[in-house]
Order: sequence, then structure tokens, then C-alpha cells
Amino acid sequence: MQTLSPPAADTGQSPPDGQGWGTGAAAIVVAVLALVIATVAVFVRDGGGDGDSAAGGDASVALSEFALTPAAVTVPAGGSLKVTNDGTMPHNLSIEGTDLKTADLAGGESETLDLSALEPGEYPIICAIPGHSDAGMTGTLTIGGDGAATASGGSTGGAGAGAGGHAGHQMTPEQMAEMSQAMDESIASYPVATEGTGNPVLEPTVGADGVKQFELTAGITPWEVEPGVTVDAWTYNGVVPGPQMHVNVGDRVRLVLHNDLPMATDLHLHGINVENNMDGVAPLTQPSIQPGETFTYEFLADEPAVAMYHAHHHGQLQVPNGMLGTIFVGQMALPAGQTVGGEAIPADLRLAQEMPLVLNDSGVIGFSLNGKSFPATEPITAHVGDWILVHYFNEGSQIHPMHLHQFDQVVVAKDGFPLDNPYVADTLNVAPGERYSVLIQLDRAGTWVWHCHILNHVERDTGMFGMVTAVVVS
Repeated sequence: MQTLSPPAADTGQSPPDGQGWGTGAAAIVVAVLALVIATVAVFVRDGGGDGDSAAGGDASVALSEFALTPAAVTVPAGGSLKVTNDGTMPHNLSIEGTDLKTADLAGGESETLDLSALEPGEYPIICAIPGHSDAGMTGTLTIGGDGAATASGGSTGGAGAGAGGHAGHQMTPEQMAEMSQAMDESIASYPVATEGTGNPVLEPTVGADGVKQFELTAGITPWEVEPGVTVDAWTYNGVVPGPQMHVNVGDRVRLVLHNDLPMATDLHLHGINVENNMDGVAPLTQPSIQPGETFTYEFLADEPAVAMYHAHHHGQLQVPNGMLGTIFVGQMALPAGQTVGGEAIPADLRLAQEMPLVLNDSGVIGFSLNGKSFPATEPITAHVGDWILVHYFNEGSQIHPMHLHQFDQVVVAKDGFPLDNPYVADTLNVAPGERYSVLIQLDRAGTWVWHCHILNHVERDTGMFGMVTAVVVS
């Protein structure tokens, strides 16, 4: 196995308004023009005219959060389908029952699928990124005979199936009853044991020089993200999230990364200040770690931190598919003896538990907490009166408003920095890359739900899934 030495550190230095009817009339004219332009835009996009025909044998579908527009499209035999991502996060389009699928398209990217191999008939189309079809990205492709391509209907979002709920007039009472039963059954099954547990604590070896050394291996590992659903995850040490590491302020730390992936990688410490040649951005700060190679990162943990580590090389692939983990330096200062938003924090505060809660929403892992989708998420068990400290880590592509039923979250730190003015939140927005630390007193018994409050991140037609866990207080 080849071992790469880090490059030498870079020591160089770089260089009065109108009144009355006239103003109102102008506003009306602007509004009318805007309406006309919007109408024309929709007319052109959907084909316009009788039959909604597109030019020749080509048609177009736009991807967004979370819809296919149009939701139903017809293409004559031998035609093609242009797929454009109008959203802000990666999407793809897959034709179920076939091998035809676009790449994962970033916002603004397009790809044209050649449909000439498809027999006439009707094919379901979806975004195949986990969770996205459940959130509303579904539709129908019809391969017809000769003639122009046609498009009809809006997205499946809005009142449609996946993006927020069925409109009552579109469902029979029997269908509604089936959905209600599926929801009840999915919740009643919680928790369900699955193979693999993320966030295990990784113990270091301590050398004669006092350096704390951690060994990580990047590889592709089967990972059961929800009951019966096993994916090929990109992992550190075979788990998602990767192992959590704990060191003290003043420790010298060495991370040895072995690459068993089929492609190059690197490792970025997100939230810990290091020298430039340890920043983990290949090939800018280091050589890419090729398959079969090893690279060693070394740094001084000189201040407290609540940080993440993750791949930076093709991060859009490696990170959402599982290459992420947490690292803690020292102990966080807590507002003991203070009253924050009516929450009296005892001067002799003792934590019953401290834990990471890693959020994800894309890649093969999909909508998940600590690498698992409900009902495979692990419940938090505690006793009445316990204080717990939870660190949110958002390694996903979207913001997530995290809501814990009936308990206040005392927000004590952001990105590992203790707040001068802690505050209480019922629902806390955690954006990609952010870390928030919340102190919670569990002062009443019961089973309490904890979830992302974007509802299609936690519920679908077949019941509850995704970014949901529970606190069980006895």
C-alpha cells in the first residue's frame, strides 16, 4: 500500500413618490403585463394550443423540489425526452422498468434521453434519489405512435400524492382508509432493528510521543437504511455516520485514512482550524488519495470544537452516500446556573446523555437521522428530570426545521461556539454544514416524537419514514 506524504505547508502570502390615480394605474398595467408574460411562458413550456404539442418527436420535463413538470408526457415512438433540473438540489429522472436514467443533475443541468428503444406503452417516471419520489417526484411517460409529443397536467405536487397529501376528490374512501391504516401500522412498528449502527465511539491509540491516532478506512459497504432496504453506502469503517472521535484541548491528533474506494478521495475537517496542507481539498492542498493509498492528517486540537469530517473530493457523491462523521474537541461550556427563556438550568448541572444527531436527505442514504430512516431510527431513552445535550449536524442538501414535541430546546451553541445569549426554540432550523447544540430537560414521562417539520421528509403514502425518532421518558 502506497503512503502519501503531505505537501509542505504554504508559507507564502497572497495578495418623492407620485400620488393618486396615475400611480395606481401604472401598478395595474405592470400587474397585467406580468400576468400576460406568465401565461405565455406556461403556454410555451407546456406546448400550448390544442393538443399541447411540442416540436417534432421531442418533449421536455423539468425537475424541482419536489415535482416533475409536466407530470404526464407523451412522446411518439423514436422520440427523445429532454430533462432539466430547475431545482436547487440534485435530481435525476428514471424510467421504471427500463435501464433508462439520467445522471444526477445539479441545478441548471440538462440531459436528453433517447427513447427510441422503448416499445409503445405507458411507463412510470420518477426521481430515483431516495425519498424524492415519495416527496412527489413521480409522473407518467407514454410512448405513442407517430405524431408530435404532448404534455399535460401539472406536477404531482400540491394536492397530489407525494408532495403533501391527496385532494379528497381524487381518492375514494377506501383509498383514504388504506392510507390511514398504513400510517398507523408504520408508527406501531417502531422501533425496528436493522443491521449496523452509526456513530460508534472510536478509541485512539496513543503513541510514545503522546499523539492520539485514529484509523479510518473509506469503502463501499452494504447498509440497511430502513427495514428491508439495503444500499451500497460509502462509509468510514463500514458505518453511517462514521465513528465519532473525542479528543482534549491541547492534544496532538493524527488521522490515518486508508482508501478502499473505487475512486480517489480526501478528508476535510469541517469546524476545526488546521494548517493549509491538512485542509483536505485535493489537489489544492494535498494529492488525491487514490484507491489503495493512505494519507495521514495531523493537527493540534488547540480549542474546543463540535466538528464534522467528510470527503471533499466529489463531495456531491461521497458525502450524501455516507462519508461523514463527527469529531469533538474538549467539553462545551454550558450556561449552568442561568435561566434562559424561562428554563432554569441548575448550577450543578449534570448531563445524563450527550449525543450527535446527524441529518441527511440525499444520496443512497436519503432522509435519515444518524444514517437510518424511521422506523429504524434509534429512540432516545431517559428518565424524568434528565438533562441531555444534543448536537445537530446537517450533512444534507436542505435546511431542516427540527422539532421536539413538548420540550423546549435551549440553544447553547452554534457551530461549536457557545452563544453569549442562549435562547429557547420550539423548532430550530439547521442549514447544510451547520451544527447546533441544544440542552433539553426531559421533565415529563411519555413517548415524544422528534422530527424534521418539513412533512414530506417524514411521511409518505405508505406511512411514516425518514427524519423521525422518539424520546421515551420513564
